[in-house]
Amino acid sequence: MMRIPFKQMKSEIKRAMIKAGLTEEQAETCARVHTESSRDGVYSHGLNRVPRFIDYVNKGWVDIKATPSLIKSCGCMENYDGNMGIGILNAKFATNRAIELAKEHNIGIVALKNTTHWMRGGTYAWDAVDNGFLSICWTNTESCMPAWGAKIPCVGNNPFCIGIPRKDGNIVLDMAMSQYSYGKLQVTRLKNEQLPYAGGFDKEGKLTKDPGSIEESMRILPTGYWKGSGLAILLDMVAAVLSNGMPTSEIDKIGKGSCGGCSQIFIAINPYTFGTEEQINNILESTINQLGAAEPVSEGGKVCYPGQRTAKTREDNDKNGIVADETIWNDICNL
Repeated sequence: MMRIPFKQMKSEIKRAMIKAGLTEEQAETCARVHTESSRDGVYSHGLNRVPRFIDYVNKGWVDIKATPSLIKSCGCMENYDGNMGIGILNAKFATNRAIELAKEHNIGIVALKNTTHWMRGGTYAWDAVDNGFLSICWTNTESCMPAWGAKIPCVGNNPFCIGIPRKDGNIVLDMAMSQYSYGKLQVTRLKNEQLPYAGGFDKEGKLTKDPGSIEESMRILPTGYWKGSGLAILLDMVAAVLSNGMPTSEIDKIGKGSCGGCSQIFIAINPYTFGTEEQINNILESTINQLGAAEPVSEGGKVCYPGQRTAKTREDNDKNGIVADETIWNDICNL
């Protein structure tokens, strides 16, 4: 592993994206999102995902000239077609529209269909909470996880994010419906490490901590076993129904890579609709204080709220340079 300054990483990613055909403005936004993702510790969807994105652009699976088009507007809700455009830019647009609708209606819901991979879903939850809005957003994916009781992938792991703005540190949860994302498996495998807990089944159907065995079998473990499986199925259906887009079963048929043609939901809510800022902050601090006072399992450990470790990782990577896999970095430099 190596460490790379934020500015250098963003500049190199931007160069590669401009070479792939993106405009200066498109490349700047995408490069920043990828770099911020790695800076925040989500290496799998930051630097590591750049070669795959450029490959999809070169294959024509991502239309770099497409922008979202409004299908229907209904009060606090809007429906857009992403037209297979750049997933990051489509998701940024949808997040901003949800925020604008929430400013007018206290809640804004944008349903986006026919889009492409948004990379780190937490990006958009952080965007909303940084603007003072509670955020809920999720995406469906192609089949990449067996439903509980199945041997083969037949549901998506459908990443889900929820965030609450807080004066002393925003609270943001960013999770897939699998115990680990495939990106996390890749990062762990590249480091020649084992997962801390079983993350799926090997080809013999045995639970394993070995990321390579899970990647090979494609039998990744749903979060909470049958519960994560059920959540994944419902998140898929709701995203497709609200956007009038494709569920996982249809995404599988078009075969345009990870999340090609996916459906996404972006919700922004004014957290002070029914309470003052002081009242809401008191609610949040009560919970945070209780977590902080809980006795940790291991000596010297700490019980954290969602997003707390992200802030610490961000600080470390800003100070010391962003952790990067040397092989992937060299691949990007040669694009």
